[in-house]
Amino acid sequence: MNKLSHLIVKLRFVILIVAFALLVPSAIGYFNTRVNYDILTYLPGDIETMQGQDILLDQFGTGSFVLYVAEGMEEKDVATLKSKIEKVDHVADVLWYDSVMDLSVPMEMLPEDVEKAFNSGDATMMFIVFDEGTSSDGTMQAIEDIRKISNKQCFMSGMSAIVTDTKNMAEKETPIYVGIAVLLAVIVLSLTMDSYLIPLFFLLSIGMAIVYNMGTNVFKGEISFITQSLSAVLQLGVTLDYSIFLWHSYQEELQHNDDKKDAMAKAISATFTSVIGSSITTIAGFVALCFMSFTLGLDLGVVMAKGVVFGVIGCVTILPSMILVFDNLIEKTKHKPLMPEFVKIPKFVSKHYLAFFLIFLALLTPAIYGNNHTSVYYDLTQTLPDTLESVQGANEVDEKFEMNSAYMLLVDKNLDSASMNQMLKEIKETDGIISVLSADSLIGPSIPREFIPEDALSKLESDQWKMVLLTTDYKIASDEINNQITTIDRIVKSYDPTAMVVGEAPCTKDLINITNHDFQVVNMVSIGLVFLIIAFVLKSVSLPFILVAVIEFAIFVNMGLPYYTHTTIPFISSVVIGTIQLGATVDYAILMTTRYLGERNNGHDKKEATLIALSTSMKSVIVSALSFFAATFGVGLISSIDMIGSLCNLMARGAIVSMFTVILVLPAMYMLFDGLIVRTTFGMNKDAIKPHPHDGGHHILHFHKAA
Repeated sequence: MNKLSHLIVKLRFVILIVAFALLVPSAIGYFNTRVNYDILTYLPGDIETMQGQDILLDQFGTGSFVLYVAEGMEEKDVATLKSKIEKVDHVADVLWYDSVMDLSVPMEMLPEDVEKAFNSGDATMMFIVFDEGTSSDGTMQAIEDIRKISNKQCFMSGMSAIVTDTKNMAEKETPIYVGIAVLLAVIVLSLTMDSYLIPLFFLLSIGMAIVYNMGTNVFKGEISFITQSLSAVLQLGVTLDYSIFLWHSYQEELQHNDDKKDAMAKAISATFTSVIGSSITTIAGFVALCFMSFTLGLDLGVVMAKGVVFGVIGCVTILPSMILVFDNLIEKTKHKPLMPEFVKIPKFVSKHYLAFFLIFLALLTPAIYGNNHTSVYYDLTQTLPDTLESVQGANEVDEKFEMNSAYMLLVDKNLDSASMNQMLKEIKETDGIISVLSADSLIGPSIPREFIPEDALSKLESDQWKMVLLTTDYKIASDEINNQITTIDRIVKSYDPTAMVVGEAPCTKDLINITNHDFQVVNMVSIGLVFLIIAFVLKSVSLPFILVAVIEFAIFVNMGLPYYTHTTIPFISSVVIGTIQLGATVDYAILMTTRYLGERNNGHDKKEATLIALSTSMKSVIVSALSFFAATFGVGLISSIDMIGSLCNLMARGAIVSMFTVILVLPAMYMLFDGLIVRTTFGMNKDAIKPHPHDGGHHILHFHKAA
């Protein structure tokens, strides 16, 4: 590494030229990476609901649909509006009363439940069908075009409308997220750095690493809007302390070396060695997300792991080059750091370690209980403000038609009429079902089949399948609708084992089951990976248990607080926060423990080693935690999308909780388990566990003899 460090210093001008030149292709890649705003598309492709979506698109040309409510309009005006909507690009069909009957025929002639599906008081409803998927560019543009030709008495409800509003909001807010993260990071760096200019170079080099990361996403084809919105602030949060470490290392080397280039080369070597250890745990946390069967985790995990790698490379190449090239300017802006050195707090903590350990034990049970009982929601409309058109549309459909959602059945076309009618009868009698719309249900006792236009029937039948549209007054992701879907699935499969229940509500039911499983998998993988990394880095059997326990306690506290504050969090938070907090903040514990082991090996007793480790590491831990907090806290405050805001709030709070846990609880662990740590850590001086004259640790001597 020493030769490479000197080469980096030698080629500093070349590195900066290349670094700035690479921004161009990266920017092109960034603007050519598609963003996916529909998180249901990340469900596994082999589950029945997703296979049913493919059949709908291939055989019915139905990629997605929305419910469209028009209020206070005469039938002929609704018919005119319908014909305008039908002309919008990517609108495959608009299903309304005149689709199945001429307007001259009274609506009363339709079966009652079918008539109710289209009308309620002065409001009438259409089903608008699109020829592309829920979140395709064509569908989202069609939603915008329909809104342009609609008046204020018209409302749209459905996943495509939600996705369109999410897209518009995310595009507007993402630049603000980055801006506020940078602003708060500057405040943190101003407190901790000894130069007014150096924070600018930190942020510039990290910003370049972020652009490289976002640009290389073009090779993935597309990324989710959550990844798009969070990756920049997350990358800033988890890699900022690498830059701080390089700067501090450089300042230390300058005290022993007059040659700035030589000092920087040594600082690069020292930084690379230290940063590799801490970055691996962070990467491990993001890699754990890749084990989710809900592939949103893979999307976020790959992009963020890649971002950490770019952050490390930028920290040991671009930043040193900037510091050396602009050295004179940096020297002119030097000042005394505003953050004080911590002297009294480490003494207090190490003196009262038993009290902090008892507090840890007292909080452990309520933290675990809260973590296990925090409420989560899966209904995507809950992540958005009530002012959005899609949310207002959903409320309007609920208010006027007492209907909260609609989903579909696919049934074998060859199923005989008697069985089909009996099946539809059972479905209609199921709790919560409002209407059942199919080719068979349109043909009531008063209407012969030949009265129904052939093209209307073809919309509900393909060569292989019959489509049945169900409306329900149960909300998506509720226990009621999930039980209803289970009941409907059992009914249709008793008549046709190949039948499928498809749509947003069944997909959301699958999402609940899959993410509950993913939560367990991700936690196990992240803990396992971090455990192995700690064991390898610290060469210890006992320390992985102690360090993981300390950070997991911090995670339980963080994730348990919503239970006690009666806050419901989006499901994605409960799945990914634990692994991100573990991967990003276990570094604090590793940093302090490394120093503790070093001091213990140098002959200090456990109390002295604990005090020195805490005194020397406390500032670094605080700066690192504040960096992560700064990058995420502001986004959590201003985001209108609760899925993003909640994630950032939990990450910001998690960094602070982990910081306090490492500073207050970890020293108590050193004091209480010192004998075990020394005995089970490779390369430790075994004489270190003999009691020091000032130690008073006879229990350790007893442990030594017993062992």
